[in-house]
This record gives sequence, C-alpha cells and structure tokens, in this order.
Amino acid sequence: MYIDIPQTFSLASIGCRTNQYEIQALKEQLEAMGCIYVEKDADLCIVNTCSVTQGAESSSRRSIRSLIKKHPRARIIITGCLALRAPETLKGEIIPEKESIVKTLFPDRLIPPFSISKFSNHTRAFVKVQDGCNNFCSYCIIPYLRGRSRSKDTKSIVKEVQGLIESGHKEIVLTGIDVGDFNDNGFVLSDLVQTLDALDGLKRLRISSINPNQVDEKMVETILSGKNTCHSMHLVLQSGSTKILQKMRRLYTREQFLETVALFRQRSADFMFTTDVIVGFPGETEEDFEQSLELVKEVRFAKVHMFPYSERPGTRAKRFLDKVPAKTITERKGCLLKEAEEISCQVREKYVGKEVEVLTEQSNETKWLNAQTRNGLPVLLPRESAQPNELIQVRLEKNGDCALIGSRFL
Repeated sequence: MYIDIPQTFSLASIGCRTNQYEIQALKEQLEAMGCIYVEKDADLCIVNTCSVTQGAESSSRRSIRSLIKKHPRARIIITGCLALRAPETLKGEIIPEKESIVKTLFPDRLIPPFSISKFSNHTRAFVKVQDGCNNFCSYCIIPYLRGRSRSKDTKSIVKEVQGLIESGHKEIVLTGIDVGDFNDNGFVLSDLVQTLDALDGLKRLRISSINPNQVDEKMVETILSGKNTCHSMHLVLQSGSTKILQKMRRLYTREQFLETVALFRQRSADFMFTTDVIVGFPGETEEDFEQSLELVKEVRFAKVHMFPYSERPGTRAKRFLDKVPAKTITERKGCLLKEAEEISCQVREKYVGKEVEVLTEQSNETKWLNAQTRNGLPVLLPRESAQPNELIQVRLEKNGDCALIGSRFL
C-alpha cells in the first residue's frame, strides 16, 4: 500500500551527526510532498537507527518501541545501520537506503532532492559532505554497513550551505562518516573549508570529527587563517597506546596524535580539542591504559567522549581472544572519565573573568540558555538575556559543573 498526500508523519534518529542530517533531509522531503509532521498518532513513522555500539542498538530498539506506542496505526519504516545489520530482529518495514524512502512511498511523483535548507530545533546546521569509510578499523562495523567512502559534489554542498545561511543559520558543521576522507575529484577537505569560509553571511565553520593522520599542513593553515573557521576540533584518539592503535588498525601513532595537537596550539594557544576514547579494547594492559590516561592529561581536552569497548559482530576484534574483563573495563572507564571531567573543569576555569563572543543555542531549560564560545566551550546564560541563534558578547562570571556561567556584556 502506498501513502497518498496529504499524510502525517513522525521521525526519530539515533546516533551520529550524519544520522541527524539524514533525518532532517527526510523531514524536508516529506514536507515538500505535502506531509505534516506530528508528535502523536501519525500515519507514517521513520526511525533512523545506529549500530556503532551495543548501546546504540539498544537505543534504536527503544525508539522503535516508543514510536509504535505513540503512533499505533502508523506505517513504521526502519532505516539506518541496525536495519542493515539485523533487519530480521526489527518490527517494521525495512528500507535500508535512506535516499530511496520517499521514492518508495511516492513512486509516481517527482521527488525533491535529499538535502536540507534548515535544521529544525538546532542553531548549528550539520551538513553531510561524505558517507562510508575505507578504514575497516578492527572494532568497527560501520564500513560493512555504510559501504566505501564517497563524497558529495562541491557544487551541491556550496548550494546547500548558502541555503542554510539564508535560512538564518550562523554556524555550519561539516559532517560525514569519515569527513577527513572528503575528495571531490581532487578537491579535498581543506579546499572545501576554504571555499565555504569565503561565503557571505557565514559566521562560524567547524569540522565535526577528523583523524590525526588526515590533518596536514594545508589543513592547519586553512583553519588557523580562516575568517570564520573555529579554533576547535574533534580529533579522534581512541587509545593513547600505539600498540593498541595498531591492533585497532588506526592509521596513526600516539606520537603523531600529539604532533597534530602541537601544530595547532603552537599558533593558537586557545585552540580546543575534544576526542573519543575506547577503554577495554582486547589486549589493553594496565600500561596501555595508563598511556591513554597520560595523553588525556597532556592534551587537556575540553571534553572526552568515553566508550567501553563494544564487541561488534563481523569485525576482526570480535575474534580476538585476549578480552579485558568487564569489571576492569568499568574501573578504567570510571578512572579516565573522572580525570577527564576534572581537566575539563580546569580548562574552563582559565576563562573565568574573560569577555568572549558566544553563539546562543536552543535549550529546553526554563532558567538557562545554552551557548558556545568560538573555540567550543559550553556556556550557560540567563534565559532572559538573549534569544537562540544570536552572536553576543558575554562576560564569563564563574565556572559551573559542566559549563561556564556568563552574563551579557553590553
């Protein structure tokens, strides 16, 4: 049975920024076809799932159950990585290719492009410039699900970003599964950043995530000398031990990671880094873990995203026999997370008393409005002091538990 216009729909997305971009693109396609977004009792529900960790899969399943409960008469369509990995375990109609969903629903109609002109409920707009991955890290299932690396053409990206600027978005975040591998017929990521940085109306530009081996001198120069490029970066670590990095099949060493950090901080002392760390990877000894802990202390990340090793079916790491006991993983996670949070607090403390520019964001809080400095530090402002999506000057008055507390500086 095909769905005719008009119909109501609802959406859910689990996982990365790329998934968030994709669900927004689906939303705009459906609205262009005349469908209306609703929170309850929709005719159609689409869930964009994630399979990067066991926890992400559990969240995806919960999201499916929740939509079924809220929309009992809806046609449930499941897409994304979990739909590719284990479709037989999911309750709903599987359409793995996201860009084919609307065409499947409306086969006889002209389908709008799979792109975005706005980013609902977000101040910052994520723009997907690349998909897939060629790295095949030993712990990761994503290349088997999303396929080989492929890049969007530059002309389409520029047009999309221009549309988002016209819609009022001041900050653009370039995202993808392996953003650093962007290559449009020799036009690489640093070229794309330079092109977008020159667009009229853009105020801030960031790269969502990148591996240290993908950062060359041209990329460093592009970010540090750009007029709108932000001095912050999510630089992926995973482990501070070169031995474990090699076992993970990561393409850099501990030393190369630290060299990349130094390239930015030698010229911009306030350059901020966030990162991902996996604890408890098979074969990780106490010495390996200590090397991760030492690197976190040395780099002083603004935030560390901590993941206990999650065994993924079909990956090389699943066959490794030298598993780390669950109790040890829990202890190491707690230890590293405690250290990382203390460092984040100390990093923020250095900014108390300073006057900085922030971009205000959407917030569900009644008392506080979220904001972010140009180098990526979180700030809370009194709700009445500004509206979302404003670039304003604030004085950072004190350091809170998870963010700086600011007041508008007139």
